[in-house]
Amino acid sequence: MPAPGDAPRPRVLVLRALGLGDLLAAVPALRGVRRAFPGHEIVLAAPPSLRDAALATEAVDAILPASAPRRGVPELTGWQGNPPDIAIDLHGNGPESHGALAALRPHRILSYSCPLPGAVAPPVWRREDHERERWCRLLKAYGIEADPNDLMLPYPSGPSPAPGAVVVHPGAEAAARRWPVGRYATVIRAVRAAGRPVVVTGGPGEEALTTAVAGAAGLEARDVLSGGLPFAELSALVAGAACLVSGDTGLAHLAVAHGTPSVTLFGPVAPSLWGPPPDDPRHTALWYPGPPGDPHGTVADPSLLRIGAGEVSASLLGHLRPGSATGRRNGYRPVGANDCG
Repeated sequence: MPAPGDAPRPRVLVLRALGLGDLLAAVPALRGVRRAFPGHEIVLAAPPSLRDAALATEAVDAILPASAPRRGVPELTGWQGNPPDIAIDLHGNGPESHGALAALRPHRILSYSCPLPGAVAPPVWRREDHERERWCRLLKAYGIEADPNDLMLPYPSGPSPAPGAVVVHPGAEAAARRWPVGRYATVIRAVRAAGRPVVVTGGPGEEALTTAVAGAAGLEARDVLSGGLPFAELSALVAGAACLVSGDTGLAHLAVAHGTPSVTLFGPVAPSLWGPPPDDPRHTALWYPGPPGDPHGTVADPSLLRIGAGEVSASLLGHLRPGSATGRRNGYRPVGANDCG
């Protein structure tokens, strides 16, 4: 708290009002902002449910609660006090997110669109950029250095609810990124046959899904952690896991942030856009190339459905073999008929 009569700290407002995976993909950019403005208070406009995750990045000082349905641009009516010194749009590339920040009358806006009169032309949005690289490139265009590989989170201080277990996370925000229940069950049975413990996790509203997967795999109720764990517990679970298996969701990004081996199933969006670092052998990205799909679609993406349970089981067991701390598959190589281990 400033002493009476002291001027308040200048503030940087960063708009990224999306989900957990989106937040973690923006960590390198947020760290760049933190380093560039060490005397400022860094405020992140994000859903209040992400408060603990945002603070765990150690790049954010405070949260401005902000969210909108269907990944839309929220109104930033909760902002109080003086206008932001700097406003940074890490939400999108259209005039809506830029306009939401401009309404607060910041001294300067950094974004991909709609420069203020007399401002330097913004950088060009490139659809082929990986999400981590996209926002670092935005900052670099404005003279702020940011490293796309600066994405690790501190190890959680609390204990894992299932240390050493294989964590299976079948849920996703949209059906397009949900692999079938029966295939997850087949993978779980293969892991258990290898003598490894398994827990199934799910977010709020995914109780029926996690119960179905566990039931099909022959797991007991104690092996299901559904309903949405608090972030500190979820982070400890992933950090302490032997491996994570999931679709392209926030937990996959959390595994990368903790260096936990992972097998991630991609469908509508290529891993070159949202996947783990391609040179990190701890992470396997399974993907069949095809036409881009809708990551928010209401049915499972055809490319995702091409991934078989045998392929996932082989990749997962490769990560779990004694002496195989880094796993067998590197990068974003497309899955082929004989490429299963």
